[in-house]
Formats: sequence, structure tokens, C-alpha cells
Amino acid sequence: MTGRLRVRRVFAALLLVAAAPIALLMFFEKSLIYFPTRVHDLAPADLGLDHEDVTLTTADGVRIHAFLLPAPSSRLTVLLAHGNAGNVSHRLDRARLLQERLGADVFLFDYRGYGRSEGRPDEEGTYRDARAAHHYLTQVRGVPGDRLVLFGESLGSAVVLDLALQQPCRALILESPFTSIPDMAAVAFPFLPLRTLVRTRYDNLAKVGGLRVPLLVLHGERDEVVPFAQGRRLYEAAPEPKRFFAIPGAGHNDTYIVGGAAYWRAVTDFVEAAADRLDMIKR
Repeated sequence: MTGRLRVRRVFAALLLVAAAPIALLMFFEKSLIYFPTRVHDLAPADLGLDHEDVTLTTADGVRIHAFLLPAPSSRLTVLLAHGNAGNVSHRLDRARLLQERLGADVFLFDYRGYGRSEGRPDEEGTYRDARAAHHYLTQVRGVPGDRLVLFGESLGSAVVLDLALQQPCRALILESPFTSIPDMAAVAFPFLPLRTLVRTRYDNLAKVGGLRVPLLVLHGERDEVVPFAQGRRLYEAAPEPKRFFAIPGAGHNDTYIVGGAAYWRAVTDFVEAAADRLDMIKR
């Protein structure tokens, strides 16, 4: 074997070793983004909540499950899109607090592949799931767009941001939002060139400039999953009117617990201000 051929084989072997983890990550890409749980760990009745079980059918024929939690004399409806792990049962405590603090009906749905919903999750599928939820509230339940607040946490922030660009709503709340999946991949695997290779995009940074409704961004300063800087960067790219609320000491999953009264005051003040702005526009 000549020296040149030996060098080529060694180089080819090194390329194979370097490419193997990238190929593996790309193969399991969706498994690294979505962490659905099928079993419900809690029911609305466990928290003393009245509720309706709702089944929606998406534009591509997937049946997804949702809870409608009505509030007495509700003034508005919150459409809640959860993060990438668990299912709606793990958001019932947050939903209860939203209901109490805002005097609002809360509608929370599971993406395809989560909880009692059919199918498997992917980016376009989650967008379709959110559109089905919006259609149910506005067309079946008759909720006017100006009484609908979209609230997304983590992955759900990307889902409702996309929805807010297409469908009417009063305001948009994004909690622990990221700029894009490629940016998150670069954070998780900084030594691998994944930014241009991942197929799932959720490119919030590219989309947020198109918003035409009031925006509130909530982010824990000690978020261990989505860097605080990404939430701030997304906020800075958004048009007015907008607000940013940093939560000192909060991580990714304990924002409303650590934030306490100040967190809920930021949410309620924002929603009320959005209502006042809407009234001024109507005049």
C-alpha cells in the first residue's frame, strides 16, 4: 500500500467517525425535540375544575384531544399551547391559575402524538393542531378573535407565534421562547455543525417581525433549557407594542411559581393594556 493511499484511507476513516454522530442525531431528530407522554397524570376534577373533553379533527384528518375549562362570567379565552414534554394533564395547575387570575376560559390542547391525541408530532403537524384549536374556538364556540389570548410555553411559543401571524387574536404571550431549532441545536451540540442540517426549523426569529398584535415575553433568568439571551433576542426583533418580563431566579419549568405575584401582575397588566389598546382602535 502506497503512502498516499494509506493517507486517503485514514482520512476517509476520520470523516466516517466524524459524520457518524451527526447522522445519528439527524436520524433521531424528532425524538430529540418531542417528548410526549401518553398517560394523563391528573384530571381537571382532581383540581376541582369544571371541564369539557373536546376532540378536534385537523386539516390533515388527525384527531387531537383538548380540555375546555370554563370560568364563571368569563371576559376572554386563553388558548394555551404547552411545551415539548408531557401532555395537557401536566399544565392543569397553570391553566387553573390563568383561569383565576384573568377570569378567563382556558382551552388547552395536546399536539398529535401527545396524551389522547392521534398521530406523531412534527413541525407542520403542530401548526395544524393549533389551527384546529383556533377554528374550534372561533367557529364552533363563537369566540371573537378580539377576546382570544394566545399563550405558548417553550415549544408552544413557536406554535402560537405561527398561529398569531395567520389568525386574529387580542394578544400573544410567549414564555421561555427560543429563536429557532437550529439555534437550540447549536446550544445543545456546540461542537457539531448541526445548524444547517436540522430539518425542523420553528424559526421564531424570522417570523416575529411580522406580528401585528401586542406581545409579552416572559423568561426565567436561570433558564437551563432555553438561554435567556434567546428570549431577549426574540423580543428585540419584535415590533411594538411589546413587553419583556424577566423572572429572577426562575428556570425553565418554574416560572410562574418562582415569579409569584409579580409574574401574575405582569400577565394581567399586559392583557388589560391589550384590551385598552383594542378599545382605542375600535373608537
